[in-house]
Amino acid sequence: QVQLVESGGGLVQAGGSLRLSCAASGRTFSKYAMGWFRQAPGKEREFVAAISWTGGESYYADSVKGRFTISRDNAKKMVYLQMNSLKPEDTAVYYCAVIDYELGRNIDGSWGQGTQVTVSS
Repeated sequence: QVQLVESGGGLVQAGGSLRLSCAASGRTFSKYAMGWFRQAPGKEREFVAAISWTGGESYYADSVKGRFTISRDNAKKMVYLQMNSLKPEDTAVYYCAVIDYELGRNIDGSWGQGTQVTVSS
């Protein structure tokens, strides 16, 4: 099983940037596709971005396409989410997860503590 710890959130003005990090533990990290999700107050958790286990493929939710970039470093057991041109509607708690790449869904049902991103207008 892979344990995940998210970090890098904060308060930023609209148009600004943040880079989220997800530190993974467990020997099999490099075998899994990874994803980022977010949950805004009063809303359901939603998919943001996915990256294949090799890092060679990725895809994004339409709402963040062209602004966010997911990447990974298997040697360091890290997954990143570079967020540019942030909007107030990006405000949410962000989570990383082990996913089924084709479905874009968490495959083991576990979530980390998340990291809060707040974008002011």
